[in-house]
Amino acid sequence: MNRFSLCVSRGIARVTEAALGPYQTAVIRIGFSATWLLFLLRELPHRHELYGPDGPWSWTLAEQLIGTNGAFTTLMWSDGRFWFESVYALAILASALLMLGWRTRTMSVLFMVGVLSLQNRSVFMGDGGDNVLHLMSVYLVFTRCAQVWSLDARRASRAGAARARCERVTDRTGPVLWGVLGAVLGAVTLAGRMEGEWLIPALLWTVWGGQALWWLAGRRARSGETRILLDVVANVVHNGALLVIMAEACLIYATAGWYKIQGSRWQDGTAVYYPLHLEYFSPWPALADLLSASGTLVMLMTYGTVLVQVAFPFTLFNRRVKNVLLAAMITEHAVIAVVLGLPFFSLAMIAADAVFLPTTFLRRLGGGAARARDRFLRRDRRTPLPEPRGHESPESTHVGFGA
Repeated sequence: MNRFSLCVSRGIARVTEAALGPYQTAVIRIGFSATWLLFLLRELPHRHELYGPDGPWSWTLAEQLIGTNGAFTTLMWSDGRFWFESVYALAILASALLMLGWRTRTMSVLFMVGVLSLQNRSVFMGDGGDNVLHLMSVYLVFTRCAQVWSLDARRASRAGAARARCERVTDRTGPVLWGVLGAVLGAVTLAGRMEGEWLIPALLWTVWGGQALWWLAGRRARSGETRILLDVVANVVHNGALLVIMAEACLIYATAGWYKIQGSRWQDGTAVYYPLHLEYFSPWPALADLLSASGTLVMLMTYGTVLVQVAFPFTLFNRRVKNVLLAAMITEHAVIAVVLGLPFFSLAMIAADAVFLPTTFLRRLGGGAARARDRFLRRDRRTPLPEPRGHESPESTHVGFGA
């Protein structure tokens, strides 16, 4: 009994004392924000046909559907072209800043608003990758995904060093951003634009109020107990959201695998052959023909896909087997991105898979990227300046420019 109590107390301490998986959540943040950013930039010339006033799914049809399902989208607040351009630009900006990790809590909320606004406006324009991005944009709001590899982490490190030198650290950007967004949220709520599903408006107000409590606890509380309590709550919410993300990824693969087992083409080992010969999924016809030329290769790819998807959730209890299947799934998605021309679906799935990557691997990856950056910066500093033209000396060139 004492051993059981000790295990329970250790588990509670582990969940409450720290936000688990800092590197994994950072990769998820970077992966999904980069996927959405690249998609928005690629579709920039076609944005009006996809989500805007020129699309086949008109504003009137979207209004009727949203009136039925209550989905959240800011694009239904106005049918003007200027409003659409503003929302699209905000989605791009929020994605870029979330990827960099600048004011991550606020940017994660704006990122979610951008994803939901565009996808719920035209629900028939997405695929499986969009569904994953749709869900993960909500889960990211609950995570502390800027502990590493972010501008917020660098700012926190510099602030800690300044406090160690007994210097006063003042943050003006955070309260201003909080006040402006709070005023916008209040005005929108009073105008009746938040009618419909209650979940997203409640989440927006909860995050806004939580940020106020966090700031007040840091500035006004005489003791650090309030800040510690809020930190424990944030850790519990983060760890719960991380568990949900992991369960969601396992559920996606498990359901996909078991549904494939029921299909006759997957049972006879020929299912992979057919998408390779669809014109819509054949950006490289020669490569598709090369892969489908061998019946044995097609059969191995078909059965291998089903085996990996069905078995992956059961391999989480064995680290080595899990890492092998994880590498196989990431490779599979990379092949799908190239062969079938589905880069954003593959990027979204690879970002979801990143939650299972080993911490040691991610640390080595981050360390290698940091060393490559430092070598590049040192080489850039050593680049010699161009020689002045003719036989002029540097002094004479400088004087002539100043004159």
